[in-house]
Amino acid sequence: MDTPIEATTRRPHAALRSEDPVVITFGETLVDAFHDREVLGGAPFNVTCHLGALGAHPVLVTRAGNDLPGERLLRAMRERGLDVRGVQRDPARPTGRVTVSETPAGHTFDILPDRAYDHIQPLPARKLGRTLHPRMVYFGTLAQRGDSRRALHALLGAVDACLFLDVNLRDPWVDTETLLWSLRQADVIKLNEDELSRIGDLLRLAGATPHARAAALMTRFGLDRVVVTCGAAGAWALDGSGRVESVAGAPLPRTVDAVGAGDGFAAVFMLGMLRGWTVAEQLQRADAFGRALCGIRGAVPATSAFYEPFIHDWKLETEVARA
Repeated sequence: MDTPIEATTRRPHAALRSEDPVVITFGETLVDAFHDREVLGGAPFNVTCHLGALGAHPVLVTRAGNDLPGERLLRAMRERGLDVRGVQRDPARPTGRVTVSETPAGHTFDILPDRAYDHIQPLPARKLGRTLHPRMVYFGTLAQRGDSRRALHALLGAVDACLFLDVNLRDPWVDTETLLWSLRQADVIKLNEDELSRIGDLLRLAGATPHARAAALMTRFGLDRVVVTCGAAGAWALDGSGRVESVAGAPLPRTVDAVGAGDGFAAVFMLGMLRGWTVAEQLQRADAFGRALCGIRGAVPATSAFYEPFIHDWKLETEVARA
């Protein structure tokens, strides 16, 4: 039996004692349209794929159109052995779509409005939460730009779980009230150093350094942990006692595509919480996984072979390993 997620002072999280590590991932699924290809994406989808491949039981709560991208999404999930009970279909609106442009400064994203994932329905989401009793719920800020925020409110009201907020600030869809509400719900948040700086300015957080601003964020919202990724410079985490754990960065030997590296980091950090790894192990392994993703095309590996070294090194028990 895996060691449960460490206890917190904010709530008992009785569901964490379950032996079945069910994680509900909530939010957008979409097509990332690059200049030369189209791939399925969205942070919740990417995180779901990684968690499933590494032995957890993720259930993605999202909404796709009754169109070819929606069919492609379901087919891809079924081929990966993922639970599709949380995928709703929208008869009127298309599956999400993002135009991704590659620039010398990095990727830019044109996120199209009023897509199917903006209208996730509350009743099925709440029912799924009550049925599955998840140990964790993963959510972000982008999917709350439309009606889907009602579904997220309903879901979180129906569960007793560790709430993991993956901040994803994408202009022009940054809303301070949504951000504030999300931070009030979360137990653990993950964000990059630029997002920490931006939130510090938006919320007028005290502190002249990233660590000081993270501490102010924790105090203001009663968080258990703040996790900050720094790209090639590594990552660090701050807990409620003021202790900082960090993993040093190193130059990436080969970068093919950095899109989705942060989602991979989030998935492995969450997996470490489920498996009872130390925070140092969570950071080291999440950082290594994110770096490896930068060496392939796309946010999600095309085959399970990518995951096999990690499964072996981390001594993970998966459905594939048990077969």
